[in-house]
Amino acid sequence: MTANEETVAFAEVETPVGPFVLAVTETGLVASGWGSRARVSGRLDLAEVHDADRTAFAVAELNAYFAGELKRFETPIDWRLMSGSRLRVLRALHGVPYGSAVTYGELATLSGSSVPARGIGSIMGSNPIPIVVPCHRVVAAGNGLGGFSGGEGVETKRWLLTHEGYLQPTLLDL
Repeated sequence: MTANEETVAFAEVETPVGPFVLAVTETGLVASGWGSRARVSGRLDLAEVHDADRTAFAVAELNAYFAGELKRFETPIDWRLMSGSRLRVLRALHGVPYGSAVTYGELATLSGSSVPARGIGSIMGSNPIPIVVPCHRVVAAGNGLGGFSGGEGVETKRWLLTHEGYLQPTLLDL
């Protein structure tokens, strides 16, 4: 490894919605997701380092989010896996506040892109940084939840939106 070669450090966090992996470069959080480290690292072409100090802030924020103590992530984002319209859409999504939601069409408008609502759904499904870049906050028009590819699918989305107070708990949640 050369002195200026970029690297990635991983952390695995147990959450109420399953094991969650964080991948952090020198720049910031570059990828996250449910499941194994291998699944997340497969998107990256970076040398791995073991650096708990690098991942500590993102881990602490994720734990605080699930404890109900954090409403806005301050973890720096490394946007390298995104470009063009996808980057514009995900940057706009990053600004959608805790406890709220936007429709796919509203996110298209917010991003200033010409991506149609169906295309926004595809971008959400390929979001490399779920929860921190909150694709769970994008819902279908007409009160539908829309899709979700993370965790256990739509049930994970429902759990996250209920956790944030956007949805009311059901009798099954009590």
